[in-house]
Amino acid sequence: MSAKTADIEKIVLAYSGGLDTSVILKWLVETYGCEVVAYAADVGQGQELDDVDERARATGACDVFIEDLREEFVRDFVFPMLRAGAVYEGTYLLGTSIARPIIAKRQVEIARSTGADAVAHGATGKGNDQVRFELAFAALAPDLTIVAPWRVWDLTSRTKLFAFAEKHRIKVPIKPDRSYSMDANVLHTSYEGLDLEDPWTEPGEAMFGRSVAPEAAPDQPEYVEIEYLHGDPVAVDGEQLSPFELLARLNVIAGRNGVGREDIVENRYVGMKSRGVYETPGGTVLNAAHRGLESLVLDREVLHLRDSLIPRYAEMVYYGYWFAPEREMLQAAVDESQRVVSGTVRMKLYKGRASVAGRKSDNSLYSAELATFEDDDVYSQADATGFIRLNALRLKIRNLLASKAG
Repeated sequence: MSAKTADIEKIVLAYSGGLDTSVILKWLVETYGCEVVAYAADVGQGQELDDVDERARATGACDVFIEDLREEFVRDFVFPMLRAGAVYEGTYLLGTSIARPIIAKRQVEIARSTGADAVAHGATGKGNDQVRFELAFAALAPDLTIVAPWRVWDLTSRTKLFAFAEKHRIKVPIKPDRSYSMDANVLHTSYEGLDLEDPWTEPGEAMFGRSVAPEAAPDQPEYVEIEYLHGDPVAVDGEQLSPFELLARLNVIAGRNGVGREDIVENRYVGMKSRGVYETPGGTVLNAAHRGLESLVLDREVLHLRDSLIPRYAEMVYYGYWFAPEREMLQAAVDESQRVVSGTVRMKLYKGRASVAGRKSDNSLYSAELATFEDDDVYSQADATGFIRLNALRLKIRNLLASKAG
C-alpha cells in the first residue's frame, strides 16, 4: 500500500525531539491531516526526556509515549549480539544498528494498542536506518503502512528543515551548521557530518562526550573484574548488576581511561561509503573480556566455527535483519556455544587500550600440565613426528608433481 494514496487515520512516529523528527511530526499532521502519536524510546541515550511530552504536543501530537527500554535493550539485544562477538568490518561494534530493532518493536506494539494504521520514522533515504526500521516493520506488522518522509517530501536539506522549524515556531535543540548528526544509546554515541565528511580531517577533541582522550587518561592503569554466566556479564568487581546498570558502570570506568573510540569509513547497505566516529567504552571492554574468557573455555573447533560466522552475523545486524529467521538460527547456534562461557576476566584499562590481564573459569580447557615447557608425563613429543608427516603429505606431493612437470 502506498503511503501517498493510503487513507491513513493514525500514525505512530518514532520521535526523538531532534530537528528531523520535530519537523516530521508537524509535516505529518499537515500532509496527512490525521492523528499522529509521538513515541520516544529511552535506550540509555542519557538525553533529557522530561520536556519531550510537552514539545511533542506543542508540535501537534495527539498523544505521547515515552518508553523506558533500557534493561530490555541491553538484556535482549546488546548481550545476544555480544555473545556472538559481532563486529562489522572488523571495527564497528554496531551501536546504532542494534538499537533500531527494539525501537521498531515497541513502535509496532504502540500502533496496535492505539489503533494506528501507519508508522513513520525519520531516517533519510541515503542511510541504513530506513532499511533497519522497515525490515523490522515488515517482520512484525506487514499490514501497517510505512511513512518515510525523507523519501517523499521536498525538505531535502538541513537548511530547509531549519527554515520549516522557524516558520512553524518549532523548538529544536540544535543550531544550523554547529551540530554533528549524532545517535546515542547506552552502548555508544556516533558522530557524522560537518567536518567529519572529509575522511582526512581528524575529529576535534571537543566533539567527544563519553571518553577522555587516551593521552589525557590517568598515567596508572585501572583494573576491573567482570564475571560471566553463560556468555553474559553479570557482575563488575564482585557486585551483581542488572544488564543496563552493568554496561552503564563500565561506560564510566572505560570512558575515564580513554577506551572505546573508533574512526571508521564503513560500507553502508545502500551502497555508499560513510565516515563515522564512535564512542563505545563499555562495549569495547566487554567485547575484549568475552573473547578472553572464550579463549579459555571454548573448544578449538567451536571457537573457530563461531568466529567464521561473525562477519555474517554482524552483517545481519548492520543491514537490519534482526527479526529474520537466519539471524535467529545463527543466534541459537551461538547460544549453544555459550553454555560453558562462565568465569571471571580481569581487564587492564590504560590510555585507550583494554586488554585481558587474567581469566579463570571452572570450565577451563587450559591444562598447565600439557602446555608446560618443563618435563611432563602426559604428552609424548615424539608423537608430533607422525602428526606433522601426515599433514605435510599433500604439500610434498604437490612439490613432487611440480618438479616432474618442470
